[in-house]
Amino acid sequence: MLTLVPGDATLDQLETIWREDLPARLAEAARPGILASAGMIAAAAAGDVGVYGVNTGFGKLASVRIAPEDTAMLQRNLILSHCCGVGEPLALPAVRLMMALKLLSLGRGASGVRIEVVELIESMLAHGVMPMVPEQGSVGASGDLAPLAHMAAVMLGHGEAFEGERLPGGEALSRAGLTPVVLGAKEGLALINGTQFSTALALIGLFRTWAAARAALVTSAMSTDAIMGSTAPMHPDIHSLRGHAGQIEVAAITRDLLDGSEIRESHREDDLRVQDPYCIRCQPQVTGAALDLLRFAGRTLLTEANAVTDNPLVLSDGQIISGGNFHAEPVAFAADQIALAAAEIGAISQRRVALMVDPALSFGLPPFLTPQPGLNSGLMIAEVTTAALMSENKHLAAPCSVDSTPTSANQEDHVSMAAHGARRLGLMTRNLAVIVGVEAICAAQGIEFRAPLRTSAPIARVIETIRQRIGTMGEDRYLAPDLTAAQAMVEDGVLAEAAGITAAY
Repeated sequence: MLTLVPGDATLDQLETIWREDLPARLAEAARPGILASAGMIAAAAAGDVGVYGVNTGFGKLASVRIAPEDTAMLQRNLILSHCCGVGEPLALPAVRLMMALKLLSLGRGASGVRIEVVELIESMLAHGVMPMVPEQGSVGASGDLAPLAHMAAVMLGHGEAFEGERLPGGEALSRAGLTPVVLGAKEGLALINGTQFSTALALIGLFRTWAAARAALVTSAMSTDAIMGSTAPMHPDIHSLRGHAGQIEVAAITRDLLDGSEIRESHREDDLRVQDPYCIRCQPQVTGAALDLLRFAGRTLLTEANAVTDNPLVLSDGQIISGGNFHAEPVAFAADQIALAAAEIGAISQRRVALMVDPALSFGLPPFLTPQPGLNSGLMIAEVTTAALMSENKHLAAPCSVDSTPTSANQEDHVSMAAHGARRLGLMTRNLAVIVGVEAICAAQGIEFRAPLRTSAPIARVIETIRQRIGTMGEDRYLAPDLTAAQAMVEDGVLAEAAGITAAY
């Protein structure tokens, strides 16, 4: 069980919740604020003054007053009517992270929910009751209404959930010994207003892209040695003169990874080549810029993860004010930034793959990295696969945040599109992991062709790690499992770990 402090959660904590099937709960210190704001909402619900979402309708129907005796029905109707998600069920680790983010938001004590609502989310996480949340249906403004409604519906005993198997929501709660909640004033609105669906998917995109970026730091150094590239462009003064932190960091990592390589030393003199192609020479400028962009996006998403994003909000002075924190524009921008970084890391990695399989450019490596070209095709089509995925990622990287469409009778007339901006990162990061994985296969093969010259100690460890799962390519073989294994090594951080890469967000 991971204890979260509202307003102070870290990226490492959030990644742990996603990766490790770890439930979460709020720190005890959050309880007084939750109780206080719930009391303020209860008082407003019993009063004569109209307060949006407390004793009124929603959206375009905000002018309709609701009688106190209809409060529970109002909240129930809100949740069930908003369960309009479509598409495939969201992966359960993503649902778990979304629920943890909702806890963090409610835990700030500005949403007006009772402690029982928070405790039910905690209990569902602890018992593994994961709502079935369809992937599509949110435009990322007025909150991720449809997906969060599917989460909230299970809390009411409706909808569907996974508790070992897919079940009706009420049955899933019952099996776990949990009781559905009857929502009070504003509680339904607090549950479905908010950016937690978009933020969860954007965070997962960040985590997956960062893992691929760290692996690409390793594979780019391996490719440099495989094609007998120069380390002169990694000279620290070049990068300090420009000053970008990511660029400086990537150049330093590349120098360290190639330090001690006999392959590198063998061609310092009498090499007729003057310069390497950009995919070798400009690694720090490209991958470094991507790291900087990912870190910027990470800061945005961490702020959002710790934010209160429902509406209206209970302020510290007791006022209940309607605003627009549910608008997910910051998340949409962050998702677009992650997409750009993922596309570019993959694009330059793919060019290194193309470089290594081309005998005209690889400085003595056999065509398609096979010992018997002609009889064998080697890694010819593995390179084609990387080209296909690179091109797909370029299309997917087109910004989503510049799109908008009015909804809800023009009450919600500008929306962020953060939800599908974040959702497309799942496919992009899978594509990226395959591209970088194929680069690892090609670079390992290329370096082995340079024997008896040896590579550096860190890269030798990486190749040894690769060979534990993927054998050297001799005669042609069924390659699909090798690509899957390489993808897994990128996603699981195995390559970066073997090389000793510790670059953090």
